[in-house]
Amino acid sequence: MTAREWVLPHFPNLTAHQLDQLDIVATEIASWNQKINVISRKDEAVMERHVLHSLGIAKVHGFQPATRVLDVGTGGGFPGIPLAIMFPETSFVLCDSIGKKIKVVEAVTEAAGLTNVKAIHARAEEVEGHFEFVVSRAVTRLAAFIPWVEAKVRSANPSGLAPGILYLKGGDLREELAEVGQTTKVHPLSRWFASEFFETKAVVHVDLSKPNIP
Repeated sequence: MTAREWVLPHFPNLTAHQLDQLDIVATEIASWNQKINVISRKDEAVMERHVLHSLGIAKVHGFQPATRVLDVGTGGGFPGIPLAIMFPETSFVLCDSIGKKIKVVEAVTEAAGLTNVKAIHARAEEVEGHFEFVVSRAVTRLAAFIPWVEAKVRSANPSGLAPGILYLKGGDLREELAEVGQTTKVHPLSRWFASEFFETKAVVHVDLSKPNIP
């Protein structure tokens, strides 16, 4: 499963260099997963279920140069590393509370030759600075996640989409979103990706530009 097979049909403007970088990421993750459990040991579809899944966020929003993005609970570097390849002029900070996973992120980032990624062994609350967007892959329910990161998000974003969270989630989200006071919008990934894996997957945008609604 290569980036040219799985990713290029959905993102035809990617360069040969970017496609090679995505292949390196998939290969490195598969290799590291034999030593450290960064994804499911039974999951061999790294390009589809991790790389392409991460890039689903790019279908919802194209990050502009100089934008700062925080990836919380990045694990082996998803969704942050594929997004950093897609948007090389955007700055990404990837954090995780598990140190060995950050070591994997650092190794994969170096192998792919990325210069716009910083990996931090820390909880979200401990990360310094502010960001236009926070990205993540289903770390916990949104009602619990939002308080971890809302103080990290800038109140203004020049790129158009309201600053906030871009959250990769699956399944029926109605009950979970009902717990959230902020404005949310669900973008089903099946709109862009036809394979069965994406039938119940979505990107949820949480608008953090306005105060929480009680």
